[in-house]
Parts: sequence; structure tokens; C-alpha cells
Amino acid sequence: MPHLDTCQGLLRRLIAKGDPSVIPLAERAVNEYLDVTPSGARKSGLRLIQQDVLAQRDAVVGVQRSFAETVNAYIEKKLAEE
Repeated sequence: MPHLDTCQGLLRRLIAKGDPSVIPLAERAVNEYLDVTPSGARKSGLRLIQQDVLAQRDAVVGVQRSFAETVNAYIEKKLAEE
């Protein structure tokens, strides 16, 4: 699952920075993961990514937490579309 690991790693780094100007990069990481993942595995993979994002959110405060919440909301949107 190299694409899952790549997406999670990028999201972790972006959350750690907490820069709201790079939200589009986080969205693109999720979208690229979905683009390369077979349809039958997308939802479960998104849930794994979401669990990781929520764990990151719970470990930070301030802008990093806000960034993680924004990423989580985007993942929720994508889950609803699947």
C-alpha cells in the first residue's frame, strides 16, 4: 500500500506545519490517493487515512489542529461521495 503510506506521510507533514495556505496540497494528496486506488479499496483506505489524521489532530493544538480538522472534513466529503 505505497500510495496509502505516501498520502499519510504527506498529510502528517502538512498537519505538523499547520499552514492553511497549503490546504490544496492536502486535498490533492487525498485526490491522488483516490485516483490510483481501485474503487473497492477506496473507502477503507480513506478511513485509514482519516484515523491517522484524527490521531494527529488529537496530538496538536492551534493552527495544526485546525488544519487537521479541515483535512478531516475533506475526507468526510470524499467518503460521502464513495
